[in-house]
Amino acid sequence: EVFVKINGELHYLWRAVDHEGEVLESYVTKRRDRKTALKLLRKTMNRHGKAEMLVTDKLRSYGAAMKIIGNAGKQETGRWKNNRAENSHLPFRRRERAMQRFRRMRSLQKFVSVHASVFNHFNQ
Repeated sequence: EVFVKINGELHYLWRAVDHEGEVLESYVTKRRDRKTALKLLRKTMNRHGKAEMLVTDKLRSYGAAMKIIGNAGKQETGRWKNNRAENSHLPFRRRERAMQRFRRMRSLQKFVSVHASVFNHFNQ
């Protein structure tokens, strides 16, 4: 996840990225807790099915959420394994700078979902 400021407050942009670098899901929240990680994981798995392996950063919320789902054995964390997800933030950051900033959480969520689908379509 990456943080974005909306009217001076930090919000977190959670993303699920597949093995090819396509953004599967985007989710904007105010917190980085187990409940939010669980919501993102369930949303992604409902749409795209169960994954053989989940690569995350070392945020403990992911591990706690995966214990609830039952995927704790499929989680991998490593120093460079998360690069694909981190690099997916770069085009978003470029576009965010061009737009100056976001004023509402809803507009950020709409922008993120549309931006991901357009970027996935044109950058194969």
